[in-house]
Amino acid sequence: MHGAYKVPGGKLVVVDLDVVDGRLTDVELSGDFFVEPDEVLDVLRDALEAMPAESAVTRLTHAMDEALDDARLPSAPAMIGFTTRDVAVAVRRALGLSTTWQEHTFELLDPGPLPPAMHTALDQVLTEELAAGRRGATLRFWEWQTPAVIIGSFQSVRNEVDAEAAERYGVQVIRRISGGGAMFMEAGNCITFSLVVPESLVDGLSFEESYAFLNQWVLGALADVGVEAGLSGLNDISSPAGKIAGSAQKRMVGGAVLHHVTMAYDIDAEKMNEVLRIGREKLSDKGTVSAVKRVDPVRSQTRLPREAVITAFTEHFRSRYPTVDGELRPDELHRAAQLQHEKFENPLWTRRLP
Repeated sequence: MHGAYKVPGGKLVVVDLDVVDGRLTDVELSGDFFVEPDEVLDVLRDALEAMPAESAVTRLTHAMDEALDDARLPSAPAMIGFTTRDVAVAVRRALGLSTTWQEHTFELLDPGPLPPAMHTALDQVLTEELAAGRRGATLRFWEWQTPAVIIGSFQSVRNEVDAEAAERYGVQVIRRISGGGAMFMEAGNCITFSLVVPESLVDGLSFEESYAFLNQWVLGALADVGVEAGLSGLNDISSPAGKIAGSAQKRMVGGAVLHHVTMAYDIDAEKMNEVLRIGREKLSDKGTVSAVKRVDPVRSQTRLPREAVITAFTEHFRSRYPTVDGELRPDELHRAAQLQHEKFENPLWTRRLP
């Protein structure tokens, strides 16, 4: 059995092994990492031998860490470009318990402009469908026409939104199922997409590591349109000019992960500052309320129309991962329409944290 794991920002870890009577055997470890002294590899291999094949990443990692602590090596162990946890992830991939991007065929969904609450409903429906085994991995870009503030699942409405300003500008407040911060959205001012994947794709990764892992392709897509960007904090993407995007996740019982990203393309900063209370505080702390008219890192750094940026993103994704054009099924649209009206436009859900 063969498994490989490319550490985000690090090296490639490769594991080959066999399983006899439910236990690991003939474990071999290789890769383009750096190790000192050489005997470290022997310690890691020996620690994995005879481990139960169903061992979780944490158990495999603990076994290797204990073995290194107990080993009598000629010098202190140094593992550069990878960790014992990364080896454990590669082991799980070799066993078929973790999957790679290439093992999934992604459906690219383009349902056209929809009400913002319908998009949050589709996030829930598509994630539940994958968890139930009725759908595979998907990538879906949002298009909408009416303004909205999409708040995180655990945010307080009154702490985040100025109700008077929202009403004045006709901005709908919608609570999504994932955590994270508020998204101020008008037609054409953001680039938002939802990625729904099996939990096996992020098996063994911490939440922080899974954000970095699922956002790696976004950095490549930004590079294609001329933006040098990197990961910052837990869930942000930034360039030398500042923050470009934020991401959020929700994991469903049954093994599905919703990961979505919103990028500022061309936002009216003054309006956002009036509608979002926290946005107002962030801007006023920097003394830029009266000076900043737009928040436009993607538009100003790419000099491309929004549609051209989205096209470049989809082409980059297709170039990296197996992707086919897909469509939403009638039953999925029907279920999402129900959720839109019964949940995502219902004050009982929106104001569950007033």
